Amino acid sequence: MQVILASASPRRLALLQQIGITAEVCPADFDEVSGAAVQAEEVVLANAIGKCKAVVKIKGDTLPVIAADTVVVAEGVILGKPCDDKDAVKMLQQLSGKTHKVLTGLAVSYAGKLLAEVCETKVVFRDLTNEEIKQYVATGEPLDKAGAYGIQGKGAVLVEKIDGCYNNVVGLPLTRLQLVLAKLGVG
Repeated sequence: MQVILASASPRRLALLQQIGITAEVCPADFDEVSGAAVQAEEVVLANAIGKCKAVVKIKGDTLPVIAADTVVVAEGVILGKPCDDKDAVKMLQQLSGKTHKVLTGLAVSYAGKLLAEVCETKVVFRDLTNEEIKQYVATGEPLDKAGAYGIQGKGAVLVEKIDGCYNNVVGLPLTRLQLVLAKLGVG
């Protein structure tokens, strides 16, 4: 199956390839909504829909256009990508020993129809020492990831357990995607 991926994320592309989908990468030119006064679910949904529509304007939707937006929510606060090492340390300290949510807004447009939804996964971090956090941040891995960790990389050792879709934490809930594609008649 061929789709258009409205994202530059190498993780999302790899997830699509994992299930046999070939994607043309077309990052969306869209000003994302931030989450100060808005619920996190509304933020990821608005961003996914906005990215999807921006790419449909350029490419059309004769092929399915897939867009996603993923955030980490800890104690009701959205944690985006850290701006520097110090910010990454702060985020990881906040997540240490606690449960947080990973939310992904998923939007798919095909043949004039757009479907969108939010997928939630609960992630439990083990208690981390300050030294472990500093060593992980020194790898550079946290800097381009929401919540300052990558469960699919070295950050896997920070996670004690998850409740929900693992691929959602990576950035694209594949099971939900497959169901949305089926609802749109893509098979």
